[in-house]
Amino acid sequence: MTADSINYIELAKKIKQWGKELGFAEVGITDIDLTKHEAQLQRWLDNGYHGEMEYMAAHGMKRARPSQLVPGTQRVISVRMNYLPPDAGFAKALKNKQTAYISRYALGRDYHKVMRNRLKQLGQKIATEVSALGFRPFVDSAPVLERQLAEKAGLGWRGKNSLLIQKHAGSWFFLGELFVDIPLPIDAPDEFEGCGKCNACITLCPTGAIVEPYVVDARKCISYLTIELQGSIPEQYRPLIGNRVYGCDDCQLVCPWNRFGQLTKEADFNPRTAIKDRSLIELFNWDEETFLKATEGSPIRRIGHQRWLRNIAVGLGNAPYDEQIVTTLNQHLVNASELVKEHINWALQQQFNKQELHQRKQARLIRIIEKGLPRDA
Repeated sequence: MTADSINYIELAKKIKQWGKELGFAEVGITDIDLTKHEAQLQRWLDNGYHGEMEYMAAHGMKRARPSQLVPGTQRVISVRMNYLPPDAGFAKALKNKQTAYISRYALGRDYHKVMRNRLKQLGQKIATEVSALGFRPFVDSAPVLERQLAEKAGLGWRGKNSLLIQKHAGSWFFLGELFVDIPLPIDAPDEFEGCGKCNACITLCPTGAIVEPYVVDARKCISYLTIELQGSIPEQYRPLIGNRVYGCDDCQLVCPWNRFGQLTKEADFNPRTAIKDRSLIELFNWDEETFLKATEGSPIRRIGHQRWLRNIAVGLGNAPYDEQIVTTLNQHLVNASELVKEHINWALQQQFNKQELHQRKQARLIRIIEKGLPRDA
């Protein structure tokens, strides 16, 4: 079909239906004008809030200019896919400090692969209606302001934690984009002021990473520290990480809108028993071969075995004193890399401090009891 003969209004309706059939919870269409976000993006970069993520700065303003990223782009089809698994067990895992907490988005198959494949299929379906269609799918894999595009496409509003929030689904979903070179009709942006005066995410962020509404300093964010950071985790943040060994969900857990969170229909996102709510000691004892096998097809694999051990060492240091933890840490200390060794030594010091504190409390309790006993007891 030639461009002149295409009914773009009808095509947009078909695209949204195809998207639903492919498993997307919602599909929206927007133009590519993101100029109003350029100044904020530049301030964020100038402040160094991207940390070691040099790729965030490497492309300059291309992130806010889709037509520079993919020449010829006229519209962006923005999609969201729910990932909240059944029995997420947030509170249980976070409360048990000897259990490794993994961000719930990472418990199943790597979403990049799942969504990119679906977006590619969506592009192919559109191509059956439009000859010589140019399209390119993106899932957190290129310099794209995906949340701003999704907001313009009507999929939600950006919350104070910088995540996209939808009033009927909360924020437990992934985003993806399909850049196309056809003039589809665009959807109205979501202008709902859903956050209002609520500052729960800012107040309760463990490390104070949300430095102002809508602005996150990645260098303080637990997700950045446990996933993106290549080297040592700064000591001031280690006690605040708790048992979170891959990512953090706290700003979503405290968001009132997430009471409307929708469970995923994608079996690929269901938790793997090998990694969900396992003990820190068990995961710390994985050799590299076991780690690679257990995380095959998982986003966790991207951090590699050494950073995995680094993160778990911090978790072990934050756990209550346990002789088995001390023994395990010492056993790994012998052959550990310098990166992991540093965090093991820190964890051992934390364990020793807790043991000493426990012993002092016990001694004090004994003295109190003894003072209260009769002389002839």
